Amino acid sequence: MKKLFLTLISILFSIHNSTAQKIQPTYKNISYGPHKDMTLNFWKFESASPVPLLVHIHGGGWIGGKKNESISPNELKKGYSFASIDYRLAGTELLPAAVHDAARAIQFLRTKAKEWNFNPARIAVIGGSAGAASSLWLAYHDDMTDPKSVDPVLRKSSRVCGAVAMGGQTTLDPFLLEKKIGPACIQHGMIWKTMGAKSIKDLMENWDQYKELSLECSPITHVSKDDPPVFLNYGKPAPIPVIKGDGIHHAGFGRLLKEKCKKMGIECYLQVKGHETAKPTKDQFLKKILFSK
Repeated sequence: MKKLFLTLISILFSIHNSTAQKIQPTYKNISYGPHKDMTLNFWKFESASPVPLLVHIHGGGWIGGKKNESISPNELKKGYSFASIDYRLAGTELLPAAVHDAARAIQFLRTKAKEWNFNPARIAVIGGSAGAASSLWLAYHDDMTDPKSVDPVLRKSSRVCGAVAMGGQTTLDPFLLEKKIGPACIQHGMIWKTMGAKSIKDLMENWDQYKELSLECSPITHVSKDDPPVFLNYGKPAPIPVIKGDGIHHAGFGRLLKEKCKKMGIECYLQVKGHETAKPTKDQFLKKILFSK
């Protein structure tokens, strides 16, 4: 009994220690747009000169999830500042709200570059699942700047210098996904619910109604020769076709994008557990895009 008690005390102490070591934001719940869900947290790396910025976009299928409220101390030892954003989910506003919010967050952050001491030319994005999809969408989409806007935020660039995408979706086209990856790939609500469809059947039977929005919100649609490098990581083996199970994070998404990037002649690094090995590593890639001149 005494041994069990000491073990419990040790576990509780470890949990407390772990929590205590987490770093709270320098600036918390900062509004970057008119909706209450458009907020971000920012962690400032103290430096005499401007540093790069890495922006985290959370996952959750554009249906759930939330921004980081604390980070590991190691994150602020890498020489860059860090931000994490919330955005409108599909239950509040259908696509393209989530990706447009991500773009606005980048634009807003650029208005704070001088005050928060980071380099507006060195902003990269990172995310998992839907956060990865948003990150890729930002990397490939044309600049959404509007120089004539009365809103100073919208006069800033939405472009980023690169993206790290973990388990990300590169297209939402259900016909392409079913053919290239398998039927399990399109069952997740991210593919149809975020479009306003009642089901995957509704989406596909009424494709003419949803096609434009689906393709617009697919990162692969926007790939062009002037786009920045991306790093894709998939942590599971990738059998095809996927009949059941977790098809929404399948490495086939990454392979489709890599093939498109190869045709365009732009950098796309793909890491798949048990299959492809990327060079550089994720950390080397981040260092390259954030600190290269």
